[in-house]
Amino acid sequence: MMTRTIEVEVFGQRLSLQGEGDEAYFHELAGSVDAQMRALAKTTRTSTPTKLAILVAINVTDQLFRQQRNVDEGKADMERRAQLLSETIAQHLEPHSG
Repeated sequence: MMTRTIEVEVFGQRLSLQGEGDEAYFHELAGSVDAQMRALAKTTRTSTPTKLAILVAINVTDQLFRQQRNVDEGKADMERRAQLLSETIAQHLEPHSG
């Protein structure tokens, strides 16, 4: 795919993004940031777009970190369960002395 420039608007600012992929995806990303900035602007005294953008970036990063932690915990749990299942199967396959 070729890199191209896509025009979006976030919090009243027109931005040129460069990337590969579906233009609708970039508009979806920009729309999400715009919505978060507008929601935050309604509930906080922070008045500058820069401060709002930083707070949104921190919120998005927090969401990303929490999601990654959940994925990592899920993988560890799955590995524990697989190990237990493997041990249980091995015990049932061992010949019984008798």
